[in-house]
Amino acid sequence: MIESEEEDRTVNMEEQVKIEESKDDYLLDFTTSSAISRMSVKFLIIYIPILWLSGFFVGVVFYQYIWFAVNENPLLWILQIALFPLILLAMYYLFILSCICLSKLFLVLINLIHKPKEGIFLAEKGNSDFEFWCLRTEIKKLVIWFMNNSPTPLIDILGFRWFGLNLDFSSHLHDAWCDLEFVKMGRNVLVGQGVTLMGSMIVGNYLIIKKIILDDYVVLGGHCTIAPGSIVGKDTVIAALSVTNYNQIFEEGWIYMGVPPQKIKENKYAESRRDIIKMRDVDNESYYEVKHEVNIDEDKKDLITQE
Repeated sequence: MIESEEEDRTVNMEEQVKIEESKDDYLLDFTTSSAISRMSVKFLIIYIPILWLSGFFVGVVFYQYIWFAVNENPLLWILQIALFPLILLAMYYLFILSCICLSKLFLVLINLIHKPKEGIFLAEKGNSDFEFWCLRTEIKKLVIWFMNNSPTPLIDILGFRWFGLNLDFSSHLHDAWCDLEFVKMGRNVLVGQGVTLMGSMIVGNYLIIKKIILDDYVVLGGHCTIAPGSIVGKDTVIAALSVTNYNQIFEEGWIYMGVPPQKIKENKYAESRRDIIKMRDVDNESYYEVKHEVNIDEDKKDLITQE
């Protein structure tokens, strides 16, 4: 009897030691795709061919342009000096376009070698899913940085769309940070300032990749954090400063708030008929409705449901 009690005590102590040792696996070492603390410098090498080839191409174009102006017509040289600021701006955009095209080419080749996929992976060197994720992230981060810092309107939306983010021009990202993989947006989604949409994140020793789905007419308040696997239903509002849980599902037509967000009240302001504007004529004491065109991409108009 005494021996069995000692054996049980020994087993319990061993289990306790294992639990203590495994606690390190669940310690929060929170980083997002925009700041990967474990990323090796080797992934930054991909910038060298992209920047060098883009700069080389712009240099050749600029040289040919100046040579043509000087040799063909001397009067053009005076015009070159007068328009020099515009020429520099054109060269800048040509450099960005070259970086975008080369980055897209590298990304296509990388995805052919290792296709992106959802799941939970070890965030350590040697794990192919983690390392290819780091490589894809670095390539996209360079291009999006250029496009976000461009004064041209809608160029960032074009960059997001071209590099994998599923959204149309009826949706808006107001200085939000958004993963370019495994994020799907419906029509007229409003993402507030400072929002972070994470289709992937690192927690402890693990990389988590899971698709985020934002249905039609979703509103995300400023500085929300949307974790991987979050599904937000139609006409749902998530209030500012809220932080969702992994795999959290939000019912349609509700207002949520908190960390994690909880139901506050129904979204009674949501309208079913989005193509109708309700108007009142105060002087004549009349009420009427005006139909207008829904702001949606042409290839998605057949998806509109008539209610």
